[in-house]
Amino acid sequence: MGGEAPEPRRLSRALSLDGSVVPEEALHLVMGYVDHPRDREAASLVCRRWHRIDALTRKHVTVPFCYAASPARLLARFPRLESLAVKGKPRAAMYGLIPDDWGAYARPWVAELAAPLECLKTLHLRRMVVTDDDLATLVRARGHMLQELKLDKCSGFSTDALRLVARSCSRSLRTLFLEECSITDNGTEWLHDLAVNNPVLVTLNFYMTYLRVVPADLELLAKNCKSLISLKISDCDLSDLIGFFQMATSLEEFAGAEFNEQGELTKYGNVKFPSRLCSLGLTCLGTNEMHIIFPFSTVLKKLDLQYTFLTTEDHCQLIAKCPNLLVLAVRNVIGDRGLGVVADTCKKLQRLRVERGDDDPGLQEEQGGVSQVGLTAVAVGCRELDYIAAYVSDITNGALESIGTFCKNLCDFRLVLLDRQERITELPLDNGVRALLRGCAKLRRFALYLRPGGLSDVGLGYIGQHSGTIQYMLLGNVGDTDNGLLLFASGCVNLRKLELRSCCFSERALALAMLQMPSLRYVWVQGYKASQTGRDLMLMARPFWNIEFTPPSPENANRLTVDGEPCVDRYAQILAYYSLAGKRSDCPQSVVPLYPA
Repeated sequence: MGGEAPEPRRLSRALSLDGSVVPEEALHLVMGYVDHPRDREAASLVCRRWHRIDALTRKHVTVPFCYAASPARLLARFPRLESLAVKGKPRAAMYGLIPDDWGAYARPWVAELAAPLECLKTLHLRRMVVTDDDLATLVRARGHMLQELKLDKCSGFSTDALRLVARSCSRSLRTLFLEECSITDNGTEWLHDLAVNNPVLVTLNFYMTYLRVVPADLELLAKNCKSLISLKISDCDLSDLIGFFQMATSLEEFAGAEFNEQGELTKYGNVKFPSRLCSLGLTCLGTNEMHIIFPFSTVLKKLDLQYTFLTTEDHCQLIAKCPNLLVLAVRNVIGDRGLGVVADTCKKLQRLRVERGDDDPGLQEEQGGVSQVGLTAVAVGCRELDYIAAYVSDITNGALESIGTFCKNLCDFRLVLLDRQERITELPLDNGVRALLRGCAKLRRFALYLRPGGLSDVGLGYIGQHSGTIQYMLLGNVGDTDNGLLLFASGCVNLRKLELRSCCFSERALALAMLQMPSLRYVWVQGYKASQTGRDLMLMARPFWNIEFTPPSPENANRLTVDGEPCVDRYAQILAYYSLAGKRSDCPQSVVPLYPA
């Protein structure tokens, strides 16, 4: 009797996994509660039935790289999508490292999916080339039900297309997101039409687009769109928005207006923000205008000071009045003293971004700068942080260890060590990086851009050894030899996306390292010991693995851009990625696709 008992349990388990004892309707309902893509992927592999139900119930898909799949394959797999996000050019495009004609065209995605995806309500395109014709195709097919259109850092379209969107998506459009897009300005009529035709608009964002703004159109928007919660605009004098703020009674987030005349207290004295406002980002804010924030500083949850003229002292005074901040974005002019105030005041802080400021050494000496002192203070004082991104002038192993000790909720950590200082207090940072990774068990994204000598081969090995949960990584100026890269690769079992820049590794070592990372789906490299042909990269060739090589250009080796940075084609680049769509057909002449012999 004892030996017969396990058999029924095995049979019951087999029936459950097969799904044959679970009614079709119940499986549909259960699958509707499974949201995470990895969980969905695992469920779809149980059996053919579960695979089919996953296909029919999947509401959202993110395509992490537009050449990794084809629109036709996506449509066949998920015919009832309500939301689609597609990412285009590598992140390096944000820093001028990818040519404008590189690719990532939205046309095939829009042309092949807009009409067939009959349930599509949300489209998000990131770093892609979107034309007016693409947007016209989209609104013809989906304009009657499109609720969210997000064009994030895209280019290629004009305000004529935005006007068509405003007119064609009336009564349905809730979100129009255009932040940091390159848009041809053919007039302001699009904003007027949006205000007239879209009464359910909740979010409008055309921050950092340089589009012209007519204050009367914003007032009309506030009058007609009582549900408007978030507005981020391009440059517009704050004093011209008094009427808008009076009407926008539901507004909780605002960013983008500027102070054109510093010191004009009477000009801005009548500006009063809506009572619900808890997120704010103002441009060209100076010392004399800070008082405008003081009346509601205690209710602020998000504050963006990246584009202000505030000094270190100004930051200290302002942030000391903001105890409930959850998100703070500043430039490194905040200094260690300012971060000390953050640590003492903002105990609920979850996200901290310290961007690069003025590179003038004299100004940095006057205003301070961010170093291990400020980061240590924040780590000790702000225990709820889940995101830290900082440009620092100095850093030590002890500061990184403090982050690992106190920031247990950290999911995303990014550090850039600036090269303006002649000497750094303590290099390499091997032990500090190890302590940080060991302490931050929830870390999913990790970026470390140092300077030569910042991390040895031993430190690279530590990253591989302690990066079990990390899925995205950016490393720059790390390691001493190829051995360090191979040590690193042997431990990265879950890494899906890797970016390397300004490293000493050979082509052969890079190829061998890619073969050691079983979960890797995407890698971008710039600045390594490259050949003119990329011949050794073929060592990583395998099925469904595309390799694209951009050769170095010796004739441009010493030529700089207007900003003093190297030309985008000075250094060799590698882009390799898994693709179910085959080799792409729109490579520019600067890119050489590599095929197995």
